[in-house]
Amino acid sequence: MTDSPAPHLNPALPEAPAPAGRPWYVSALLALVVVTLVLGGAWLFSRSRSAYPFFGTAYPSPPVATGFSGTGTDGRPYTFSPTGQTSAVFFGFTHCPNICPVTLSYLNKVRQALTPQEREQFQIVLVSVDPQRDTPARLREYVDWFGGGAAVNIPEPKLSEVARSYGVGYQQVEVETPEKYQINHTTATYLIDSAGRLRALWDYTQMSQVERVLADVRYVMRNPLQ
Repeated sequence: MTDSPAPHLNPALPEAPAPAGRPWYVSALLALVVVTLVLGGAWLFSRSRSAYPFFGTAYPSPPVATGFSGTGTDGRPYTFSPTGQTSAVFFGFTHCPNICPVTLSYLNKVRQALTPQEREQFQIVLVSVDPQRDTPARLREYVDWFGGGAAVNIPEPKLSEVARSYGVGYQQVEVETPEKYQINHTTATYLIDSAGRLRALWDYTQMSQVERVLADVRYVMRNPLQ
């Protein structure tokens, strides 16, 4: 009688280590790619619908922009009225490592390219998506660094309501402590005419083309909807 060969046993495979958490900047990059693709498609659609060839993404049926209130950079109540001036509204925060500084820097270049008379009709407004850390004093120092402008701290839950009305999303990520975290947020700047209508939006990747952004501002400044 012959012995049966011993069955071949595969050695136990070691357990795969748990995947490391995704760094905040990877999440931000992925979010940026998605936003860029969406805005690119919207831009092509809006170009086919708008009589004026906006560089930004035009609103085919411009809605009324939402006004809002909070605390301004002087520590006093601040109310944004979308009528009366042409406005560029951006949602960001002072601890932002790149997107917010880039956006505000180029918006200031746009403002500087306007004539003195046009500047009186144009305002830049930063809405903080980080009301916990963005105090009025910090917001004042931040916007002054980029040439000035308005900034407002709106507490929750009102902030989320205002952001939602503009189609803005934001979320804390990479939270290490109650005071140390990053925020992923929508990177668009919203152009509002003096009649209070949302006319177009630019993604931050477009802001470096100052002359084209300036052309959009001047067109909306001279052609508010009634």
